[in-house]
Amino acid sequence: MAALQSLVATAVAYWIFGLDIQGSPGLVVMIAVMNAVLGVALGLLCSAFARTEFQAVQFMPVVVVPQILLCGLFVARERMNEALEAVSNVLPLTFSVDALQEIAANTEPTDQLWMDAGVIAAIVLAVLVLASLTLRRRTA
Repeated sequence: MAALQSLVATAVAYWIFGLDIQGSPGLVVMIAVMNAVLGVALGLLCSAFARTEFQAVQFMPVVVVPQILLCGLFVARERMNEALEAVSNVLPLTFSVDALQEIAANTEPTDQLWMDAGVIAAIVLAVLVLASLTLRRRTA
């Protein structure tokens, strides 16, 4: 479902809002799908620390809001103070924004794009492994 949502969101961006960038729409979809899977993985990881679904939902602002504020969408990361920039440099959404900016600015995939995509993939894998290790197991 996360991949389908990514496809729909990308289609809306291109065909309804007229997104016009230098790079390939396929690369945009790739990054969007990676972000969607990351979101699912983070949700699974957060749910491991919650007793109820309501508690799991309460984790999301703690996980999501700092990433949105620090990823460079609202303030250029180089204009942040050193501590915030250091935190920003390790957040998954920062790599996604950087990758999308690379796609938007270049007609061909760049090494920086592949590096950002690789970091996102590694973070997704790490979060999925952590989430799987924290799942509650029931035996009869």
